[in-house]
Amino acid sequence: MASAVILGGTGVVGSAIARRLARLAWQVTVVGRRPGRMAEDLRRLGVQFVACDRTDLGGLRAAVGRGGHELLVDCLCFTSRDASSLLELADGVGSTVMISTKAVYVDDDGNNVNSSTPPRFAGPITEAQAVMAPGVGDPMIGEGYGSHKVAAEQTLLESNRPVTVLRPSKIHGPGGTQPREWVFVKRCLDRRPAVVLADRGRSIDHTTAAATLAALVELVADRPGRRVLNCADPDAPSALEIARTTAELLDHQFDEYLLDVDADPMLGIHPWMTAAPIVLDTGAAEALGHVPAGTYAETVGEAVEWMTGRAEIGPGGGANLPGVDAAWFAGMFDYAREDRYIEQRRASGSRSS
Repeated sequence: MASAVILGGTGVVGSAIARRLARLAWQVTVVGRRPGRMAEDLRRLGVQFVACDRTDLGGLRAAVGRGGHELLVDCLCFTSRDASSLLELADGVGSTVMISTKAVYVDDDGNNVNSSTPPRFAGPITEAQAVMAPGVGDPMIGEGYGSHKVAAEQTLLESNRPVTVLRPSKIHGPGGTQPREWVFVKRCLDRRPAVVLADRGRSIDHTTAAATLAALVELVADRPGRRVLNCADPDAPSALEIARTTAELLDHQFDEYLLDVDADPMLGIHPWMTAAPIVLDTGAAEALGHVPAGTYAETVGEAVEWMTGRAEIGPGGGANLPGVDAAWFAGMFDYAREDRYIEQRRASGSRSS
């Protein structure tokens, strides 16, 4: 029986990887801080949980053991120091995978997804695209996040070990405290008749199903190597397409109010807003034999079902999602502002700003 250890295995990505491998009869151990965060279906699949903080190297050594695993996955590798500890843990492991991010990429002017000036990439981003300078700033916020991911990647790749670095984009799947689709799921549950979208809903920030990321992890587990691979859905839906897909899954239909660029900047904001399309080229993964779990519409249902299953309807009728990072969604549920705008547009006979 093949075995795998997943650091940070109770989050959206780690859970998806554990779920896929366990269903394929792998022996899977997930490492996390709180056992209560592990999805119940993983327990039923026989996934084992080990309580340990990612910074506790001694505890991690005990969790990983003396090697012999076919796969070690790190979903919590944020810095070069984390990468160094991962390399120590990887002794005797067949294939090691680090979950990185598309936030490492910079456009021709040096801008990235977290910079004050939004990036404008010339086309689909390949793994050869320039990346940020390594190890600058706070690794957990802003530009420091991508910068320290670059430093971690470099530490791993320069080791010449069989480490695969995966760079996903906007991840969707069950679990997490910032489920992006909640911005539309909540509106459906609240029976909002209309949706208002900035930039006419044209924004594209490539999506990545956690299930598709898990499929790529399974593939590279069987083909160890030193490489970097983008990972994203086979399609790149716009914000409007995401809103429509979510509504269709919940048997809801929105009246669509699509704003022009000179509209109120606080109206129609959503998690996929971009100045220009951000699309990952996934050709390298496909050349290796990767097959995505499905299109965005075919895979996002897992996240939508998870949200609707956990949602609570408050006394006033509004839907809430326990554990969600409400501050992260600040400004995205300003119904009063939207209603004023819609009333004005209806009076003028138009749905566009």
